[in-house]
Amino acid sequence: MADVPALSSPHGLTLPAVGFGTYKLNGAAGAESVGAALRAGYRLLDSAANYDNEGAVGRAVRLSTVPREEIVVTSKLPGRRHRYDDAIAAVEESLYRSGLEYLDLYLIHWPNPRTDRYVEAWRALIEARDRGLVRAIGVCNFLPGHLDRLTAETGVTPAVNQIELHPYFPQSEQRAYNADHGVLTQSWSPLGRARDLIEEPVLTGLAREHGVSVVRFILRWHVQLGTIPLPKATAPERQAENLDLFDFELSDEEMARVASLAREDGRLADQDPAHYEEF
Repeated sequence: MADVPALSSPHGLTLPAVGFGTYKLNGAAGAESVGAALRAGYRLLDSAANYDNEGAVGRAVRLSTVPREEIVVTSKLPGRRHRYDDAIAAVEESLYRSGLEYLDLYLIHWPNPRTDRYVEAWRALIEARDRGLVRAIGVCNFLPGHLDRLTAETGVTPAVNQIELHPYFPQSEQRAYNADHGVLTQSWSPLGRARDLIEEPVLTGLAREHGVSVVRFILRWHVQLGTIPLPKATAPERQAENLDLFDFELSDEEMARVASLAREDGRLADQDPAHYEEF
């Protein structure tokens, strides 16, 4: 089982350097996949109300032999629940679905700036944290202006900002902003369009030089950026491989070669948080 180091924020939150994504892991099969991930050594599980699998994740946690206090369970608030009272109820429902006494990390899934209730939603998450429903709170897909507004209007800065991040879209400016403000960065879709990246000549060549798969190489790149990738895998051997990242290291020159792959807008879809909304 891999020994995964941890990252800590100035706000007191400590998270494993690699997490486990659970999107589309639902029902009994999903619970089994999450249970296998825990057995492989994952201790950070990433779920969401919109993934419709908080129950599967919670069941895997409850059935696991891993002590509950060693597992970080994350869920996310959907855009349709940004009104204050709706957000409080949504957090409570997440707990009921999971069957857990508390959630470790709860995030606003998207800012939805045209609807413009994300500050209201953030106030609700602060209340949920103060009530002990969740241990830490953060956001996903928030731009610097969104984060500045949360801090200015509530006095509370998110502990985490989970963003789309992969070699075609490394988000250097957003990562720098997060780091400067003590916000941990998590990477969703860390492998991008997996087929495109796995066949990328720069990456295949560098991975070959290290004697590792392209997937392991990309995930190691995330770790060296100081971000927390959230890969998903159902096969136990793939789950183990995605954690096996700490016995090799990329040089500065190799990191620069990966950086050269950045595209002006390398997003997987038209999901710019400046205007994109998801409910």
